[in-house]
Amino acid sequence: MIEDTFEDNEQARDADLAETSAHTSSSEPSDEQKRQVASWVSEGMGLSDIQKKINDDFGIVMTYIDVRFLVDDLNLDLVDEEEEVVEEKEQTADDEPAATEPSPEDPLSGGGGVQVELDTVNPPGAMASGSVTFSDGQQKKWTLDQFGRLGLSGGDEEYKPSDEDVMEFQKQLDSALRGKAF
Repeated sequence: MIEDTFEDNEQARDADLAETSAHTSSSEPSDEQKRQVASWVSEGMGLSDIQKKINDDFGIVMTYIDVRFLVDDLNLDLVDEEEEVVEEKEQTADDEPAATEPSPEDPLSGGGGVQVELDTVNPPGAMASGSVTFSDGQQKKWTLDQFGRLGLSGGDEEYKPSDEDVMEFQKQLDSALRGKAF
């Protein structure tokens, strides 16, 4: 017969928990260390760098999320370098003429005289629809079904647009549909 004393196991477990909680409480930065963390944040240091410095300088091991919570608890705002880069790109994009990305709400026009328009309401069975005016003035209605098939209808049934017009139509249609999140 095997006899096991659960009381011994419970006492050992309680001792382990006490040791763990004592270790956890010592892993909290002191007020002076928190001030140092605040200065690192103000210098523009990122969370992973702060995490490493806390470990190296203070000997406190903290997870990334613990560092994030510490920064939040101290009511500190991190400086994102990515936001600054995005703002710079937007400023340079505003300075250049907007010839490549027309607005999806406006009729799209480009080289070759091809103009593509999107309908605001699509007919049944169509994911998107609209009209196109080719460089020679011929107009057609277009629809894009749920399988991605493009169809042209209306106008002169015998009309066939030039290869250049078809390529320009496809480019403008692609741009217009991307603008509408297709």
